[in-house]
Amino acid sequence: MSKFLAERIAEYVRNFSYKDLNQQAIKEAKRRIIDSIAVALPAINEEPIKKIRNVVEKTSSERSATIWSSGKKTSLDYASFVNSAMTRYYDYNDTYLSKEALHPSDCIAGLMAVAENLDLDGKDLILAINIAYEIICKLADAASIRERGWDHISYIAIGTAAALGKLMDLSTEKITQAINLTAANVITLRQTRIGELSMWKGLSAPNAVRNAVFYSLLAEQGVTGPAPVFEGERGFFKQVSGEFDLDFKTSFKIIETSIKNHPVEYHSMGAAEAAFKIRNKIEIENIESIEIDTFRVSYNIIVKDPEKWDPKTKETADHSLPFIVAYILAKGKIEVNSYYDLGDPLVKSLIKKMKIAVDEKLDKLYPEAVPARITIKSKEKTETEEVIYPKGHFKNPLSDHELENKFKKMIEPLLKDRTKDLLKDLNNIENKKVKDIVDQLVF
Repeated sequence: MSKFLAERIAEYVRNFSYKDLNQQAIKEAKRRIIDSIAVALPAINEEPIKKIRNVVEKTSSERSATIWSSGKKTSLDYASFVNSAMTRYYDYNDTYLSKEALHPSDCIAGLMAVAENLDLDGKDLILAINIAYEIICKLADAASIRERGWDHISYIAIGTAAALGKLMDLSTEKITQAINLTAANVITLRQTRIGELSMWKGLSAPNAVRNAVFYSLLAEQGVTGPAPVFEGERGFFKQVSGEFDLDFKTSFKIIETSIKNHPVEYHSMGAAEAAFKIRNKIEIENIESIEIDTFRVSYNIIVKDPEKWDPKTKETADHSLPFIVAYILAKGKIEVNSYYDLGDPLVKSLIKKMKIAVDEKLDKLYPEAVPARITIKSKEKTETEEVIYPKGHFKNPLSDHELENKFKKMIEPLLKDRTKDLLKDLNNIENKKVKDIVDQLVF
């Protein structure tokens, strides 16, 4: 009898070693760690983060990890939750686009918490990150679940559990059970990302990571989960995704993920870049109409809901193509704090001048690209800008220097003169203990 998918994933994980990584995969893992820390630490005092800290910081554990920024210790699953929530909050971490779109680096904080607790080094973390990305992204390649009503975070959780099995040196059987437990219990409604978005938009994936840690700890102790979790009569295939298979030939999927150049929902990145380019060619006060051509997934996620045209929450605004483009045109910038500035009359007036439509030619380019075209008509002239691969896309990547500038911009206000040393150690993390890196994230 052929083996079930959970066991095949577990065997793949057990057989994957650091020597199987190429230099680009190693480098990209380090770049994702740098990027994740850059976008995480500044979020320590944002309202949702403070609320969950009020819960997790009251809990202690003999098996603990550090909450970034505050330095307080809590249980592994809780530390994973809050650190991942910080990473995710600004919607500024990396993205993978395929049949399902998701943010693979949501997993990194959970992997770091366990690596810190087990006193592992950077090589262990780099290997685990590559394993997680490989599974997460191949699941995203295999089937879209959003149109069936489910959120993509199931894939984040399954990939995280697989990578945790490697970090924890679990047997094939125990990794299988961690995947069984995780896949059976992390099914989340897509309503999380529909209409007016709540705080949970940025907390759903961190919660999936928290659960992956918890279920991996249970599996370590011998707890078993439903099987076959994918193929069963009421399993993942039947209830969630439809049938699929995974290609277990390592392809270093991390290389195909994109680092964000601006803090915007990634399907708007092409439009954001086009907005920056076209702004220099027009007089804002003379704009008569704004036409935006996009692709279908972008339209469905960040345009079609009425709430996206008049966002009332930060979470809705950073998932609103109309708001993002209007804000860039009005202000000449888009930053993590821009999404609290929801009442600006110029931004609102520009949104009212917009029409957004799906262009079939652009639609055919997705998910390999995130294209957009903006045409602005004014009293004097008409200008058009089109972007196919915005800066930061894996086909137009940020340079190391550009990533370091992003890191410094986000981190220097917090760490001051310690920023340079932290960046140096992150670039050399394969020769460091993870806990020594985490110690530097406290301020």
